[in-house]
Amino acid sequence: MKVTDHIKKANGKTLFSFEVVPPQKGKNIQDLYNNIDPLMEFNPPFIDVTTSREEYIYVDKGNGLLDKRITRLRPGTVGICASIMHKYNVDAIPHLLCGGFTKEETEYVLVDCHYLGIDNVVALRGDSRKDESYFTPTEGGNAFASELVQQISDLNKGKYLHDEIIVEHNYDFCVGVAGYPEKHMEAPSFNTDLKRLKAKVDAGADYVVTQMFFDNKKYFDFVEKARSIGITVPIIPGIKPLAVKRHLQVLPQVFKIDLPEDLIDAVEACKDNKAVRQVGIEFAIQQSKELKAAGVPFLHYYSMGKSDNIKAIASELF
Repeated sequence: MKVTDHIKKANGKTLFSFEVVPPQKGKNIQDLYNNIDPLMEFNPPFIDVTTSREEYIYVDKGNGLLDKRITRLRPGTVGICASIMHKYNVDAIPHLLCGGFTKEETEYVLVDCHYLGIDNVVALRGDSRKDESYFTPTEGGNAFASELVQQISDLNKGKYLHDEIIVEHNYDFCVGVAGYPEKHMEAPSFNTDLKRLKAKVDAGADYVVTQMFFDNKKYFDFVEKARSIGITVPIIPGIKPLAVKRHLQVLPQVFKIDLPEDLIDAVEACKDNKAVRQVGIEFAIQQSKELKAAGVPFLHYYSMGKSDNIKAIASELF
C-alpha cells in the first residue's frame, strides 16, 4: 500500500514507522531481524531501508603496497525490502540514490521493485563519496533528487529510457523525498532549499520525510513555510534519539543541525553513555508527544541498527 494511502486510512491518527540500515557484507540478516522484531508490536505500516553508495577501500597487497578498490559495503537494499515484506507483512521502502547509480541502473531497480510488489520508494540525491569534497554526479546518472523523482514519475506514465519499449502496463510508485527543517547543508539559504523541495514535489513527489531535528518549532515553521509556497503533500517528521555523548559533536557537524540548550546541558551532565541514552529516550518521548498532539501523519524514527531506545519511546506513544 502507498504511504499516502496509509495516511488516508488512518483518518488523522498518527502512525509509527522507522528506518533500518542494511547489514554489511558478511553479516547475518538475522541481526537486522533482531532489531526489527521488538518494534513490530507498534504496527508500523512501513519500514524504510537505506541504500549506501560506492566507496573506496584499500587492500593490503604486502610489501607496503595498497590496492585501491571501489565497492559497496552495504548492498542488498531491494532484497532486504523483499525479505522484510515476506517476513513481517508490512510495506518496505527502498531508498534510491542519484550518487553511484546511472539512470539505466535506476530503471532496473525500479523494474525489480515493481515485480516484487514494492509500492513506495524514497528518492534522494545522496551524499558525496568519502574521497570527494563535494557531490559529483555519476556519469549517466541523475544529478539532483528532482531529476530522480522525474525519472520515477516518467516511468509511472509508461516512459522508459528507451522509447522503443511497448508499454502494456504503467507503474504506480508512491515517491517520498527528503526535507530539511534547518535547510540542507549545501543550500545557500533556507528559502533556496524550500524552492528545491518544491521542485521535487512538482516533479511528482507524494510525501516528504524530514531530516532529524531536535527543536519542534523548527519543524512547525518548516511546514508552515512549505505550505506557503504551495507544497501540499504530507510532511513526516524524522526523529533520532541521542544515544552517546559524542552525538553532541557528530550530529551538528555531519547534519548541520542545532541542538537545544536543555538537551545539551542534560547530556553533558551524564556520567556515561548509558545515562546519555536515557536522556535521549526521555527527550524524544516529549518531542514525539508534542508532534503527535499536533496531528502529524507519522512519527518516523531513525534507528541506525538499534531498537531498544526506539521501543522505549514507542511504548509511551503507541
